[in-house]
Amino acid sequence: MTVDGRATIVRVLGWVGYVLFFAFGLLTLLPIVWMISTSLKPLSESLAWPIVWIPSPPLWENYTSAMSHFNFARYAFNSLFIAVMDTILTVTLAALAGYSLAKFRFFGQRVIFLAILSTLMLPLEAVMVPTFLVVKDLGWLNTYQGLIIPQLASAFGVFLMRQFMLRIPDSVIEAARIDGAGELRTFFAIILPMSTPALMTLSIFAFRESWDSFVWPYLVTTRDEFRTLPLGLQVFQQQYITNYPEIMAVSTISFIPLVVMFFLFQRGFMQGFGSLSGSHGE
Repeated sequence: MTVDGRATIVRVLGWVGYVLFFAFGLLTLLPIVWMISTSLKPLSESLAWPIVWIPSPPLWENYTSAMSHFNFARYAFNSLFIAVMDTILTVTLAALAGYSLAKFRFFGQRVIFLAILSTLMLPLEAVMVPTFLVVKDLGWLNTYQGLIIPQLASAFGVFLMRQFMLRIPDSVIEAARIDGAGELRTFFAIILPMSTPALMTLSIFAFRESWDSFVWPYLVTTRDEFRTLPLGLQVFQQQYITNYPEIMAVSTISFIPLVVMFFLFQRGFMQGFGSLSGSHGE
């Protein structure tokens, strides 16, 4: 086969790959498009077949009506407050642990790292009951600390931060120490700014995990004032189970913060994930 023939095959395979990725992307977006479309339909069209993708006219009243039946402000505040606190504390703890595992040498370092990674294999069901009993004994049911603190430890976050910080030259840290910087100043003034992509990546994951969390808030919350958006949406569905447009309207609003956060941190997210494949391990 000639060089031109091989080049043609490579180009064709490349275009086929682009077409497949584009088709997969459209398939992934279909549920989101259907959710937004349904939120703007009258109830009579929500289950119509064939599907009406573009409602005419769009009923924006579904959103205002859903808000009037739904304690959205309180649930949104709870979800946002818990997600922000979870994100800040999770990223801080993971960065400190990742830094110590990447740049310090101490006895049992590798064993500790492997022990942290091994917790990734534990399903939520394995630790749910003992964690709930501890929270109950502490009197943290129906409290913000009961919703936030048990979800702070992130083995994936420690792994991500360690792998990224391994790429930071040791000479940078040594220069800071020679200049008289302490460990905390070195960490906050030098290491964290250089780890911005990994911090953004972990922030997206931590925020999404907390924002979408359902099982744990469901276990430790019985009072309405501490319910998050996923729990509130469940109550709304139980009360208005056949009102699909309003249910989709609330779901659409709940989906917006995740989209906004991803687009704000998109560049850092891609760089942070690139560090996983480009970093070296021990």
